[in-house]
Amino acid sequence: MSIQKGDTAPNIELFTDEMKAFNLEDHRGKNVLVLFYPGAFTSVCTTELNDVNNELDVYNGYNTQVVGVSTDSPFVQAEFKKANALQFPLLSDHNAAASAAYGAKYNNDFTPMELDRISKRSAFVIDGDGVVQYAEVLENAGNQPNFDAIKETLAGLN
Repeated sequence: MSIQKGDTAPNIELFTDEMKAFNLEDHRGKNVLVLFYPGAFTSVCTTELNDVNNELDVYNGYNTQVVGVSTDSPFVQAEFKKANALQFPLLSDHNAAASAAYGAKYNNDFTPMELDRISKRSAFVIDGDGVVQYAEVLENAGNQPNFDAIKETLAGLN
């Protein structure tokens, strides 16, 4: 079951692309946009994160820390970030525990490969008190989150 609006966000304790610890609870008092994505260097994920990166000033204006999360290793995340000049942290959920906690993990049904350690494309807005204010888990990895709705949610929090 995925996390819903109004739920307390499960803590995320992962390593960044820079091998630094990231703890969601350390970001209390600030909004956090958590973007789970299936994999670095794939076309839809690259487009998604570049689109967010291009509008990073908008998200910063909403007092929001953006983070991308996939099951790729921190080393892959670092290369992906560098190749795309991304200006926000990419977190490695290598064992898919955070993805599972948010209901954003494929369970052996990522056809046709039946992969069970892949994040579903998902977006969560977590407010400064650690409460989920927006939740979207996409079953089709080819679709993008509703960024207009995400920005509307963030605007309402400020």
